[in-house]
Amino acid sequence: MPRHDIAGERTADWREGWWKGAKRAHCVNFDARPSGMLPELIVLHHISLPAGCFEGETVLDFFANRVDVSTHPALASIAHLRVSAHFFVRRSGEVIQLVSADNRAWHAGVSTWRGRSACNDFSIGIEIEGDAIAPFTPEQYDALNVLLASMASAYRINAVTTHSEIAPGRKVDPGPTFDWTLLHRRWAV
Repeated sequence: MPRHDIAGERTADWREGWWKGAKRAHCVNFDARPSGMLPELIVLHHISLPAGCFEGETVLDFFANRVDVSTHPALASIAHLRVSAHFFVRRSGEVIQLVSADNRAWHAGVSTWRGRSACNDFSIGIEIEGDAIAPFTPEQYDALNVLLASMASAYRINAVTTHSEIAPGRKVDPGPTFDWTLLHRRWAV
């Protein structure tokens, strides 16, 4: 299969940065990557809103800037944030895409990878429904393996890392419950 390149060549699984294996959801928190910049890095995150809650649509509402702060007091402290990720992997293994991989999602914040700052410019962000306490599900690892393999065939992905690695001291995700041995390919962290 051909790989994505600056000329816009795609694999059959991708169209304009959208993966055919994912359900699409609305998100407005993204912009264009710098000219000629393509994703090279995958950044894994975890998210649950409110913390420890693995049901409902609050995460998707958060990425669409429509969090209902009346549902839980902790949501008031994040409702003003404008963040996103390219993908969200639910506990069931369902993969939801919020931003085209060709665009820049706002998932990494202040970040550095191997001496390069502004990781949003050259990365794809994957939020995994979870926290730093509960183990991730087998379905999530299965979905991640399929998604990562497809991304590696479509883009020149050099590594998969974590939010905690690109923002040390500021972030802990995906956390100690993430089991790297369950990924089919060994990625450089």
